Amino acid sequence: MTRHSPVLTLLAGVTVLAVLAGCSSAVGERLAAADGEPVDGGTARVGTPNDLSPKTLYSGGGIAELTVTGNVFETLTKYDAADAQDAAGENDDGDLEPQPVLAESWDVSDDGTDVTVHLRDDVTFHNGADLDSGDVKASFENYSDPARSGQLARTAQQIERIDTPDPLTVDFTFARAVNNVFDLFEFVPVIEDSTIDGFNDGTAFVGTGPFSFDDWQRGSHLSLGAYEGYRTGAPAIDGIEVVVVPDSQTQFAQLRSGQLDVLPAVEPRDAEALEDNDLFDVTEKSGTGATYYTGMNVQAPTFRDRRVRQAVAYAVDRDRILDEVYQGRGYTQSLPWPADSAAYDEERNDTYQRDLDRARELVGQVEEEDGPLPSATLSYRGADPTEQNTAQIIRADLAEIGVTVDLQPLEAGVHGEKLRNAGFDGMWLLSHDFVQYTPATLTVSAFPFNSEHNTSNFRSDAYSAAAADAWLAGDPSSPAAQAAYRRLNDILLDEAFLVELIRPDAPLVTASNLKGVTWTKRSEPVFADATFTS
Repeated sequence: MTRHSPVLTLLAGVTVLAVLAGCSSAVGERLAAADGEPVDGGTARVGTPNDLSPKTLYSGGGIAELTVTGNVFETLTKYDAADAQDAAGENDDGDLEPQPVLAESWDVSDDGTDVTVHLRDDVTFHNGADLDSGDVKASFENYSDPARSGQLARTAQQIERIDTPDPLTVDFTFARAVNNVFDLFEFVPVIEDSTIDGFNDGTAFVGTGPFSFDDWQRGSHLSLGAYEGYRTGAPAIDGIEVVVVPDSQTQFAQLRSGQLDVLPAVEPRDAEALEDNDLFDVTEKSGTGATYYTGMNVQAPTFRDRRVRQAVAYAVDRDRILDEVYQGRGYTQSLPWPADSAAYDEERNDTYQRDLDRARELVGQVEEEDGPLPSATLSYRGADPTEQNTAQIIRADLAEIGVTVDLQPLEAGVHGEKLRNAGFDGMWLLSHDFVQYTPATLTVSAFPFNSEHNTSNFRSDAYSAAAADAWLAGDPSSPAAQAAYRRLNDILLDEAFLVELIRPDAPLVTASNLKGVTWTKRSEPVFADATFTS
């Protein structure tokens, strides 16, 4: 039997009490700071599961890339802030009215093929150079290069000519009048002309935003510093540190302990745990577009027949995924569009309710004609618990209808490369974006949906024609556009090369003493107006 000295026991008790008192004191200080006055200075520490990947800055990327594009760079225009609130205090998803950023104003010709942009005259890059029309021209030409993998490259490639009649005027001439020009203007970061090669190879990031790119320790963190020469004055905080923390639970623990200040994307259970905690603010990012889906390579033997793909759509238990994985935070859907999209179809959005009998019938028809279905892979990002749990449910659901899938966890960079290059052997799981923009942008731009080349290797003349008609319809809410959306929805549901699952809530979590963190429609966290309180 072990005996303890009374003195040691007393000292141990005193130590525990001291630690508890220290923790209580620290919590008290953080709570007091949350209700304090704004102060200048401080560094906002942002958690990210993956390091910066410069080659994905144009194609979307993750938190690190979005933090860079949202704070280091600016674009010609932006849509209304997604976090605006109406008079009743309700979140307003915003509309598609472009607002000036680097563009002061613009003129659009009657036929829609010529857009003249007038630039602000008070903008400087982080290297001290003045913004001029040559920088804009070079930035758009760089974006349109297929080697850059910009998801709106097809729209950029509709630009026949870019003229720069003077340093503050850019004239875009389009081959045809497409209706998502301002989506393009929102996506193309304006880069200082002489640094574009450095941007492309990941050695230089020179923009006009409120923060400059200061330091990057690969695999560890990147640092952005307040730009003292910003046209409206330097931000109140000193900078942003994006910290690589691959494990989501470690991120959550570091947020709770005060080692991180911001998680732009958190696990549903974690958001639930923090909602009533006064040390943190949990805010739903309205107006963004992330939607989880599973896609299928239509050239894979298992999924060549659309009846099998339809069976997958009937078999997946969306309600279980929503309840168990997302804690009920969001809603299920069969089509990609949110309710405020011009392409939304409320009645058809519930087409694929769980129906195992119908799913088995479809699989049975195919096997009767062609023999047993071979097994397939279901790829997902292995470090993401949400995707792992969803993949496990999908595998079990498909087993019930006789479709066997083997789970294939991938590193995020490998998964993204396969998405861009149509490299999945069977199924994959991911979220897509773009549904919050002009509807045509989804089907002519997003990697999973692009009518000319998509991740599923799906190609049909009818799909291409419907996508083009939506793109060229002029007003995205016009009868011609509505007719094109109905055709697109018919094809998406019938061909089922992508199966929509869940449109989850998108919570942003910040320490309660960090105020004013906002976001764009692209889900970029924005720190231009952020302040710490003390």
